[in-house]
Amino acid sequence: MSGIFGVVSKGNCGETLFYSTDYHSHLGTEYGGLAVLGEDFTRQIHNISQSQFKSKFYDDLPRMKGNKGIGVISAFEEQPIYLNSKFGPFCIVTNGIIENAERLAADLLKKGISFSEVCKKGINPTELVAKLINQGVDLIDGIEKMFDAIEGSCSLLLLNRAGIYAARDRFGYTPLVVGRRDDAWCVTSETCSFRNNDFETTKFLEPGEIVLLNEDGVVQRRPGRGVNQICTFLWIYTGFPASDYEGINTEIVRERSGRALAKHDKYIHVDVVSGIPDSGLAHGLGYAMESGKPFRRPLVKYTPGYGRSYTPPSQATRDLIAKMKLIPIKEVIEGNSIVVCEDSIVRGTQLKNFAVKKLWDCGAREIHVRPACPPLMFPCKFNLSTRTIHELAARRAIRALEGHDIEDVSEYVDYTTDKYRAMVDWIAKDIDVTTLRYQTVDDMVEAVGRPKEDLCLYCWTGVCPKGTCPKLKADIVELRKPAKKSESQVPLKS
Repeated sequence: MSGIFGVVSKGNCGETLFYSTDYHSHLGTEYGGLAVLGEDFTRQIHNISQSQFKSKFYDDLPRMKGNKGIGVISAFEEQPIYLNSKFGPFCIVTNGIIENAERLAADLLKKGISFSEVCKKGINPTELVAKLINQGVDLIDGIEKMFDAIEGSCSLLLLNRAGIYAARDRFGYTPLVVGRRDDAWCVTSETCSFRNNDFETTKFLEPGEIVLLNEDGVVQRRPGRGVNQICTFLWIYTGFPASDYEGINTEIVRERSGRALAKHDKYIHVDVVSGIPDSGLAHGLGYAMESGKPFRRPLVKYTPGYGRSYTPPSQATRDLIAKMKLIPIKEVIEGNSIVVCEDSIVRGTQLKNFAVKKLWDCGAREIHVRPACPPLMFPCKFNLSTRTIHELAARRAIRALEGHDIEDVSEYVDYTTDKYRAMVDWIAKDIDVTTLRYQTVDDMVEAVGRPKEDLCLYCWTGVCPKGTCPKLKADIVELRKPAKKSESQVPLKS
């Protein structure tokens, strides 16, 4: 998972790029990177795993001079990548997961194409994307050929002398949004980067759409085509509260989600409603609005220096962050029956060891956990999330109940079955809570406010577009049908 931002302005873009990229810090934990194009490319990458983006890049800002630039906050690989290609030099940043990266890299190596960048998992996927694009007859053809080749998802920003090419992945799993102000155009993963930089949203890119941002405006180079399967988890967890996806605000979705949770809780009597900081807070607020119970903060997050415990690549780091960032307030907890709204239960170990245990230790009378999404059943195929079935709490429960791993988990996905109820009871006992009740898929979809067929629900249901996951080749063939070029130009204000 990464956050990407690009800007083209009439004057120097360095300060806008710096602050707007920083507004993506909730999406990555390992690397930050900036590239600016003036007389030449200026590029800088820093490891931000033990420090904040701003502190690492502040001293670089004076030399980031140029009127166009791209930035990234990355979870695994170092970005931006610079390539002196047959199309001329360019820098590129990406967001997504390429499931068949090893095979694609091996094919390129057989053709005599070398790789110079590595990451913890081997070939740097952003460099791989750059090399795949370089196989096209031009940049647009190269991007489309890259889309054809990959399994998974990839949205990207590519910076060269012509401007910034922005391409959203074919199925729209990750968002890209265009914004404008009087002196600049920009494109972003997160619209929260617009608010304090005076940008107004002008366009949510369609899946597969490619546009070029330059000093004169925005040129559509390829229209969007077909299936839109944006990640539902953006609204439930990964997105920033002030961000909008497909025109739908994240904070409002989370409040609606909490209200839906409360509507089904008619048989428990609680004193306090709460949410696990940060993303669980809005779910908890919605629950409190619907239930009429007071919203209080039994657990508060010590913000400086502690990011999300979900995104770091190692379990040891995730556990350390989860332990240190949440501080209990005994005076709020002691003697109370507490509803704890959480965005999700992924592995369950952090909730059990570093949230629930703190509540019990401070004298909670009852703890009722309410995740805002269904049990996670399948590792994400399209972005950084859980990468193996074995680490999921629901799969551990199924393994314990069945005595072994099973392939068909449909009865455990269906919340009306006895097996589903047995799974939830097992997880409740495992994380040591009084009651546990998950959000249903239908209530989650209603909270988002988009048709079910326009959302990716794979990690909960195992169902992908047209049932062709993970390769999705049938969809790719359909989406590759020739489309008319559009050269509609929207000029900058003078």
